[in-house]
Amino acid sequence: MPNTVKSAPIDPVVLTQNLIRRESVTPADAGAMDVVQRVLEGLGFACERLKFGQIENLYARRGTTGPNLCFAGHTDVVPGGVRSLWKYDPFGAEIHDGLVIGRGAVDMKGGIAAWIAAVSRVEAPGSLSFLITGDEEGEASDGTIRVVEWLRERGEVIDHCIVGEPSSSAQLGDMIKVGRRGSINATFVVTGKQGHVAYPQRALNPLPVLVDLVAALKARVLDEGHEGFPPSNLEITTIDTGNTATNVIPQSATARVNIRFNPTHSGAELKAWFEGVAAEHAEGSGAKIEVRVSISGEAFLTEPGPFVDLIAEVIAAQFGIETDRSTTGGTSDARFIRALCPVVEFGLVGQTMHQINECVPVTELQALADGYAALIDAYFKRFA
Repeated sequence: MPNTVKSAPIDPVVLTQNLIRRESVTPADAGAMDVVQRVLEGLGFACERLKFGQIENLYARRGTTGPNLCFAGHTDVVPGGVRSLWKYDPFGAEIHDGLVIGRGAVDMKGGIAAWIAAVSRVEAPGSLSFLITGDEEGEASDGTIRVVEWLRERGEVIDHCIVGEPSSSAQLGDMIKVGRRGSINATFVVTGKQGHVAYPQRALNPLPVLVDLVAALKARVLDEGHEGFPPSNLEITTIDTGNTATNVIPQSATARVNIRFNPTHSGAELKAWFEGVAAEHAEGSGAKIEVRVSISGEAFLTEPGPFVDLIAEVIAAQFGIETDRSTTGGTSDARFIRALCPVVEFGLVGQTMHQINECVPVTELQALADGYAALIDAYFKRFA
């Protein structure tokens, strides 16, 4: 069927407010996905609700021919935190001094609303689709990764994808994300033998073993960087014993580390390195070392080409700025979508995301909706 507008244009500010008022702290949905579905169905989209575990997900498509341009985002948010520190109710979505204030205003209910507003204004050959999850801020195990598997199983073709994360740094459009570093977490548990500090010969202190192990990990220069990426970095996030006594050698000690890595490495290679270093330090020490590893995502880069160039050209025309094609920041659901198609993140200014008094200017929401509409129009002129 033709990809046509089915109703009056959507106001991105009103829709952002409606979404913020759903207290969708991961894994709760609180009706946020229903809001998205109702609006999209009113715009002629066929919606599929996909629930995995506790998580609500949605895939929606308007049009039956290619190319298929997808928008990906999430309706879940991080907790509001201490409410007394907020100037206004974090889920009230009030407007003060030209700002929409509330949890998710920037990350990323405002981005979803802006793209829906853009879609409500355009007619395009080909197809437009949405991949919306409620599990981006949490473990991400029942969200986009599961929807991507579902799409691949049914043979759904997505040609390109925009992820509406708040990629802009200080000014709308000044930065897009064309890749992300990978992330791996490791927990090391060293078990010795508890004893009295005055009789160390009767005990086996796990702490010196753990300290030496962590020092060896930290001493390695992982790499000098990779094209488009900074050097990989290992950070020690905690060292714990749970020991409250001053005269007791603890039974065990635990350390956790995280590596944000560029494409020089893979998660499997770093996992093997962790295990090898642990085995070396266990040998001859008398201690037992357990290693638990979790790979949150692999590093990826959307290669330069027509799609990335198009986004940069639209940003230059709409906002009068040359965008920075960046790979900085944490992980995002783009790491899963890249298995389907080229993916780029482009959205609001992220200065207040996850903060107390998270907010977005009304004018910025409207400008992003305008920019998204221009991008959709330009996309189908170039790729249809």
